[in-house]
Amino acid sequence: MSSGRCAGKGSARPPGYRDEDGRDTGTHHSQEYRRRRRIGECGRAVDPHLDDPAVDLCWEVGHLEVIGKNRARVRSVAAGGGGINVARHVVRLGGRATAVHTAGGEVGLRLNRLLDEEGVDHVAVDIDDDTREALVLFEAESSRGYHIVPPGPHLHDHEGRRSLDALVQAVGNCPYVVASGSLPGGLPGDFHAVAARRIREAGSRLVLDTSGPALRGALAEGVFLLRCNRTEAESLTGRPVRGFDDARALNEHLIATGAAEIAVTTLGELGALCSTGHGHTELYAPPLPGEPLSDAGAGDSMVAALITQLAAGEDPVSASASGVAAAAAAMLTPSTEPFDLDVARSLRSQVRTRFQTDARRRGI
Repeated sequence: MSSGRCAGKGSARPPGYRDEDGRDTGTHHSQEYRRRRRIGECGRAVDPHLDDPAVDLCWEVGHLEVIGKNRARVRSVAAGGGGINVARHVVRLGGRATAVHTAGGEVGLRLNRLLDEEGVDHVAVDIDDDTREALVLFEAESSRGYHIVPPGPHLHDHEGRRSLDALVQAVGNCPYVVASGSLPGGLPGDFHAVAARRIREAGSRLVLDTSGPALRGALAEGVFLLRCNRTEAESLTGRPVRGFDDARALNEHLIATGAAEIAVTTLGELGALCSTGHGHTELYAPPLPGEPLSDAGAGDSMVAALITQLAAGEDPVSASASGVAAAAAAMLTPSTEPFDLDVARSLRSQVRTRFQTDARRRGI
């Protein structure tokens, strides 16, 4: 088990760690890590984007008591945050990923170590504020999970600039960059828009999965693929997005205006709609083989499976179907814990699709 640190701190850096100047400061890689890198060198190259990372703590209690102490056991401790979760899942799926993330304080050290232990290549940008910790509390009796996420660190202007430079430098020959999750505080609202422009200039394609002002700013610049859930879709339309018809209206608008070349809107238990310039494909969520426990990691799991399949040469609809299956499998885990690969593969064959080209045009 290797130890890790941020630049300028006191413990040894992990083998998978690189600083924002792109220097690999590690010494040894595990046999499994080297095997994954060989798979990546065969063409499955993905570069998840900077987000607001966290160390995810998952605790389990039998029954949550209102009065008195609640004795809990630790189910898992893992590196977290949207982009980092995508990177972790891409690696598990056999792809290659480099996670670009901030890291500060003792929690930042732990984040680096956790990524190294999973064999995830990563570029850490050192910051002054502490990396946040998030908590998933799972009550076994009710099979309910509670995802508690505190505000992240606040970045200074120079830290934001170094983060963007580190991201662009990490792109290299990667065909796709994934911008997933929330942005750290202190970054300007046009951060994703500027990133989209620089990523395009570097010859890569941006896959966007974010929310708020950062979402609208990036869409004004234009992205290769947008993945949004119902909440994010409703923020763009200004009205409820209940089903495939509502999602089709949004996706068609995004493509017609050049905001995205491919639009994938997820609809919870219904599934997702994948839209391209050739038409719209409804993807119906497969029946779950068990009770859903949490949706905390479903979106990240979907994006990871989708982008891994795209990088492997699959078409957008087939890649999105793999994403729907991965999201369904993630619903069977009680937190942001990794979904079962065999379950995801079995669910993939149960994702039904329906293609339509005659969508009605509506204004957004």
